[in-house]
Order: sequence, then C-alpha cells, then structure tokens
Amino acid sequence: MTNQHPHFSSFRDRLLARDRMLGTFLKLPTTQVVEILGAVGYDFVVIDQEHAPLDRAITDMMIFAARASNIAPIVRVGDFSDANILSALDCGASGIMVPHVTTVEKAQAIARACRYRGGSRGFAGLTRASGWGVVGGVQHMAMQDRQVTCIAMIEDAEAVEHAGDIARVDGIDALFVGRGDLTASFGDDPDAGAKVAEITTTVAAAAREAGVPLMLLPNGKADLAFARELGASAMLVSSDHGFIRSAASAALKDYCD
Repeated sequence: MTNQHPHFSSFRDRLLARDRMLGTFLKLPTTQVVEILGAVGYDFVVIDQEHAPLDRAITDMMIFAARASNIAPIVRVGDFSDANILSALDCGASGIMVPHVTTVEKAQAIARACRYRGGSRGFAGLTRASGWGVVGGVQHMAMQDRQVTCIAMIEDAEAVEHAGDIARVDGIDALFVGRGDLTASFGDDPDAGAKVAEITTTVAAAAREAGVPLMLLPNGKADLAFARELGASAMLVSSDHGFIRSAASAALKDYCD
C-alpha cells in the first residue's frame, strides 16, 4: 500500500468496481490514529460506534481527520435509526455500515435513510458533506446519492437465508459477513469454524448472484486467500486496538527475551 491512493470520495465507485481496498476498524476516540492510517496508505476506516465509546462529537472529529488524510470514513452505527445515519452522513461520512441486518425490511429502511432521491434522508445545506454550502442543494443531493455507500452486515443465522434478497434491495451497495458474531452464536461447538466458513461461502454466493460486492475481515494470510477466493475485494484487517496489542506484544517479546 502507498499514500498515493485515489481520493476518498471515490470509495463507492472503487467498491462497486471490485478494486482491492484495505481498511480497519477504529475504536479509540482520537483523530491521530486516523491520520497515521491515512499517511500509511489505508483506503478506508470503519468508525465503530457499535463496540466503542464513540459519541457524535468524536465521530465528527474522526470523520474530519479521515477526509483531511484522504481516507474514506465509514461509520458503523451502534443503533440503527434514521437520525444516527443522518448525523454521520451530514458530518461527511463516506458510508454507513449497519449491524445485524436480518430482514429485507430492515435493509430497505437502511437504504432509504442513506438516500435523498427515493429515500428519506433529511436535507441540510450547511454541512461538511455539502462543503459548507459551496455545493448547491440539488448538486449536493445528487453527489451524495452517487458517493454514499450503504453496507449491510450479515452476522445472524436467521439472516443467511435472506442474504440474497437483502443484497438485491435497491440502495444496498455491499454485504459484510460478520464472522465474529456468527462464530459466537455457536458457543463452544468444536465445528463452529467449519460451520461459519460454510455460511460465509453461502453469503458470498448470494452476493455474487445479486451482483453486490462482498466485504470480509480476514484473520491471516490463509484466511485472506479464502476471502479472495470467495470474491471479496474490500478487506478489513484488525482494528486500532488490535494493532496496538500486536505491536506492543511483539515489542515486549523482542526486548524481554
């Protein structure tokens, strides 16, 4: 990866074109990590409101830092609502990721909340998303509808059979398979790994048949090869927590051995 990657506003176009992109989850309420990842050359980050103490104010600042660092900011909302999606998008998020999408009806609601035309997104003309009014209202709405990415997470057993129908909902741009939650749902089942791999293959086939991109979080090079075989192009790797832990552990080992 280099820092000469395309402009962050092209994230949706690149996702739909199946360009290989790399991102990570952000859980720390800070802007500096975002800047570092942008300088290193990551394509996108997922600001994780679901599993981290990230309120509206710090999310706003993290989105600002991402845009300034030319890295696409995606927000994983912790609680799906039109208001939460609107807040993230007005702050300038490049897209929304919604956990636990189990029905077509929820997918439709998410898609509506992300879009102006044919949707229900509320309008505000003076926002970061509109360049603080530099872009006219009609142009702003059209630009946002072209650029905002809407990602549905498939991470519940009951969602798997509906994955194809969810992927075909107008306005859903990609499926992300949440293998962590799926694995946890099997408890201490020794076959959990194989079962989740089968589910992931099923969802990947549904996405492929619907013509929708697939996103995954590989846990190593072998898993990366598996993800690519399934057709995933946009990958999430670890998180800021994970990077700190792995680097700190490696340093401890190097200096204490």
